[in-house]
Amino acid sequence: MIKVAKTSDISPNSGKVVQSGSEVLAVFNIDGKFCVVDNSCPHRGGPLGEGDLNGTVVTCPWHSWQFDVVTGECPDIPGEKIKTYSCKIEGEDIFVEIST
Repeated sequence: MIKVAKTSDISPNSGKVVQSGSEVLAVFNIDGKFCVVDNSCPHRGGPLGEGDLNGTVVTCPWHSWQFDVVTGECPDIPGEKIKTYSCKIEGEDIFVEIST
């Protein structure tokens, strides 16, 4: 697992773009539960970590595609998904499992 952020770096009900090696990720804080997804929207590569979070659904700031940050699924397009990553919290550190 790789440390990507501190819990205090991400305000409740918001996201943040982080880089770990060659991976660009979006980390979301949903009322103290952290979820990590690929930052790139599959539509046109928009930065999901900069999108608006409503519950568990983030809206891409470029073209308004939406994804559930827990499951990775797009509620509007069946079968469309973004990659999700396993994460764990140790103290104030957020660690992500990145498989190569």
